[in-house]
Amino acid sequence: MNIEYLTDIIILLSAAVIAVPLFQALGFGAISGFLVAGIVLGPSGLGYIQDYAEIAHFAELGVIFLLFVIGIEINPSRLWKMKGLVLGLGTLQVVITGGLITVIAHELLNSSWRISLLIGSALALSSTAFVLQLLTERKALSSEYGRPSVAVLLLQDLAVVPLLAFVSFMAAPELTIAEDVFLALAEAIIILLLVIVVARYILSPLLNILVRFSSPEIFTASALLLVLGSAQAMESIGLSMAMGAFIAGLLIADSSYRHQITAEIQPFRGLLLGLFFMSMGMSLNFDRFLEQPIVLLGVVIALMVVKFLILWLLSRLFGIKAKASISVALLLAQSGEFALVLFSLAKGMGLLDDILFQHLLIVVLLSMLATPALDKFANRIYLASRRNITIMSDADTGKVKLDIAEQYTKPVILAGFGRMGHRIGYILDLMKVPYVAIDRDASLVDRERSEGKSVYFGDVQRPEVLRAAGAAEAPFVIVSIDDVDVAEHVVSSLHHYFPDIPVFARGHDLIKCRDLKTLGAHYTVSETLEASAELAHVALLHIGAEDSEVAVALEQFRKDYYGRINEGMREK
Repeated sequence: MNIEYLTDIIILLSAAVIAVPLFQALGFGAISGFLVAGIVLGPSGLGYIQDYAEIAHFAELGVIFLLFVIGIEINPSRLWKMKGLVLGLGTLQVVITGGLITVIAHELLNSSWRISLLIGSALALSSTAFVLQLLTERKALSSEYGRPSVAVLLLQDLAVVPLLAFVSFMAAPELTIAEDVFLALAEAIIILLLVIVVARYILSPLLNILVRFSSPEIFTASALLLVLGSAQAMESIGLSMAMGAFIAGLLIADSSYRHQITAEIQPFRGLLLGLFFMSMGMSLNFDRFLEQPIVLLGVVIALMVVKFLILWLLSRLFGIKAKASISVALLLAQSGEFALVLFSLAKGMGLLDDILFQHLLIVVLLSMLATPALDKFANRIYLASRRNITIMSDADTGKVKLDIAEQYTKPVILAGFGRMGHRIGYILDLMKVPYVAIDRDASLVDRERSEGKSVYFGDVQRPEVLRAAGAAEAPFVIVSIDDVDVAEHVVSSLHHYFPDIPVFARGHDLIKCRDLKTLGAHYTVSETLEASAELAHVALLHIGAEDSEVAVALEQFRKDYYGRINEGMREK
C-alpha cells in the first residue's frame, strides 16, 4: 500500500475539517475554506503536498458529480416557469458579458480569437455552487433578487454543454473558429435531443425495474454507474468527462427518481467537490501573483465591475426593482467553478500556457473569495429596500404581513402519498398551493405522475431525500405515513435537521399523537378522534339534533382531547 498517498489524503481531510467550519463560522462559506486550505497545503504555501497531480484525479471526480447535480437541477418544468428570465436575462448576460470580455482579452493579451472567446465565455459564468449555497443558507432562493439570480445561473449551466464541446473542438487545428462554434452548438442540440429520447424510452423503465426488484444498495450503485458510465462514455469519444456527467444529470432531471438519486450522490459530491477546490488552491502558483499583484488585483476588480454593470443594466431592463437589481449584480459578479473546469481542460489539451493559466486561475479564485462579502452587501441592500416597502403593516404593532402568494412560492412537502396523502394533495390543489410529494411505492408514483401530480420516488426516512426535495425552504411539511414507526422516524429527523420548519403529522390515537409531539411535530391529528367525531356528527343530526349544538359539543370534545396530548407532554 502507498503510505505517502494515504498520508496526503489524511492531511487534506484534516485541513478540511479545520478550515471549512472556521470559514463558515466567520461567514465566508465552505468553498472559501476549501480554496484557502488548498493554497496553504500546496507548493505555494506550507508545501505539505508537493505532488498534487494524484489528488487531482479525485478532484476530477468532484467536478463530475458537481456537473451531474447541476444537470439534475435543469428540469423542463423549472425552465418553463422561469423562461422569460432564463432565456432573456440569462442569455443576454452570457452573450454580452462573454462578447465584451472576449474583445478585451484579444486586445490586451494579444491572444487568438479562439483563446479569447474561451476566456470571455468562461469568465462570463458565475459560481453556481457558491451562489446557490449562500442563497439557500439565507432562505432567499425565492426572493426578489434570488429568483433572477437562479434564472441566470440556470442559463449559464445550460451554456456549459456547448462550451465543453467548444474546448474539445479547439484541439482540432484544421477547424476555423466559426466551425468550432457551429459544431459546438450543433452538438449541444443533438445531445439535448438524445437526452429526451434516452430518458423517456430507456432510463426511466430501467430505473423502474431496479427499484421494484433490487435492494437500496443496488440503487446507489446504479446511480454511481449512471454518473461515471456517462462520463467515461464521453471521454472515450473524445469529449470531456464533465460533459458526460452533465448529460447524465439531464437524463434524470424530469424523472420521478431525481430526489432519491440526488440524495444517493450528495455525500460523494460534497467531499469530492471539496477536493476539487482544494486541488485548485494547490495548483495556484503564488509567486505568479507576487510578480504583479497590483495588475492582477486590478483585473479582478475590472472583471467584477464589468459583470456588475451588465447584470445591473439587464436586470433593470427586465423590470427588476432598483435595489433588487443591484443585489443580483453583486451576487453574480464573480467568476466560478465552471471557468476553473474549462481552463483546466484547456490547459490539459495544451491550449493554454502555464503563465496564462496561472493568471486566469488567480483571477477566478480571488473573485470567488470576494463572493461572501458581496453576498452580505447584496443582502443588506435588499433588506433595506424591504424595510421601505409596506406590504400590509399593522399600525399598532409594526408587524408586516406577507401576501399569501409570497408565502407559498416554495412547495409544501408531503411525506407519503397514500390514501391520506392523496386527499391532502387534492385539497392543496384546490387551494392552488404547490407541493412535492415523496413516496416509496414506485407503482403509485408512476400512476400519480401520469395524472400530472408532483410525486417523486424516495425514502423519506433519509434527510438527504427531504433536503433534495426542498424541505429546508418549504413553508411546512405534512407527514401522512401510515406506518407508525416510519412516521415517528421522519418527524424526529425533520425536527433534528430542519428545526425551523413546521411539521404536521398524522397519529392513530392519543398515545401516538403524544409521541409525535414529543419527537418534534408542531401539530398532530388523531385518526380515531376525527373518525369518531364525524360518526357522532352524522348520527346526532340523524336523530334531529341541532347542527349548531352538535358543532359546539364536537369543538369541546376536540379541545379536551388535544388538550390531553399537551398535558401528557408536560407530565413527561
